[in-house]
Amino acid sequence: MPNKKITIIGAGFVGMSLAVLLSKTNYVNILEIDESKVNKINARKSTIDDFGIIEALKNKNIQISATTKPEEALVNSNFVIIATPTNFDESSNVFDTSSVEDSIQASLQLSDPKSLIVIKSTVPIGFTESQSLKYNTERIIFSPEFLREGMALHDNLHPSRLIIGGKKNQANILFSQIMIDAAIKKEFDVLYMNSAEAEATKLFSNTYLAMRVAFFNELDSFSMEKKISAFNIIKGMSLDPRIGNHYNNPSFGYGGYCLPKDTKQLLSHYNGVPQSLIDAIIQSNSTRKDFLIDKILSLRIKTIGIYRLTMKEGSDNFRESAILDLIPRLKENKIKIILYEPMINSSVYEGIPLQSNLEDFIDDSDMIIANRLSNEIKKYQDKVFTRDLFHRDT
Repeated sequence: MPNKKITIIGAGFVGMSLAVLLSKTNYVNILEIDESKVNKINARKSTIDDFGIIEALKNKNIQISATTKPEEALVNSNFVIIATPTNFDESSNVFDTSSVEDSIQASLQLSDPKSLIVIKSTVPIGFTESQSLKYNTERIIFSPEFLREGMALHDNLHPSRLIIGGKKNQANILFSQIMIDAAIKKEFDVLYMNSAEAEATKLFSNTYLAMRVAFFNELDSFSMEKKISAFNIIKGMSLDPRIGNHYNNPSFGYGGYCLPKDTKQLLSHYNGVPQSLIDAIIQSNSTRKDFLIDKILSLRIKTIGIYRLTMKEGSDNFRESAILDLIPRLKENKIKIILYEPMINSSVYEGIPLQSNLEDFIDDSDMIIANRLSNEIKKYQDKVFTRDLFHRDT
């Protein structure tokens, strides 16, 4: 298949992984409003902390560039992939899709009239159809991503499935083939469905994952309260193949790019539809944090050190990190807090002193709170409060 010009709008978690994936056999131009990210990409540096992406950018054969100019990125493009952020707006109870809408409008105006516009950003159910009707076009489809933080390129190279929210026509089949050609794993299901079904698949998938996190966290809370081993219970459960030994490691709560906002967006779609489980998943995450704070406060610690704001090792993301919700609860109770977070180049974060030297941080902390027990603090386990029972991210 001849090389295609592919424009990717957005150089975040999804955009960077797709850009590197597709640039091996196509020419990829990234459109990004942040000039510092553009400069990084053009210097062959990743905008996110993902080992696979960092290493792949060292390959001189990949065809990738970035720009802040829509005309430069979109003209003559065969495919436009939109991967801009859609944060959940608490006031309107829906995703803020303004960046996606602006991207669609620019793409329709500037790209090749036959080019396919693929939305990878997570959007409300019915959004893609509404945009197609607004512009009276069949060029817009939705194709969700299912990626893990720190493993985005790996998951695109070894996909669990490819979902196309659009008709099984020539353009969509060609896009599917481009994704298959770029992957290492070739045997995976490609499912065609309408755009609303694809959007719902994304939201229900992430809500199910959030439900698993919430379930094992509530199991862990029960075990802590009853003074029995959550480790043994989870191991015993997980030997059942219907349950499986995955996504079962307790934590301070679910967080990150997707799960908090996607669960809330799905719940908003249940307006008029009977439910109790979806709401309970969201409430459970808050209940877990309250429970853990009560446990921590009961220990009457003078100085608490918070080790990392990131969700897990191999990620630079601490957006919606569960540990962020613990901080204000500790502040309310007048607990002295210090923080170790190498990702922040400052001496203070949200009024909390940051320490750049790990050994000093350990020495100055009476207790260390860590969502995940990384190798560099394992030898201080007697000081660490964590619910990372299996010493892995999920």
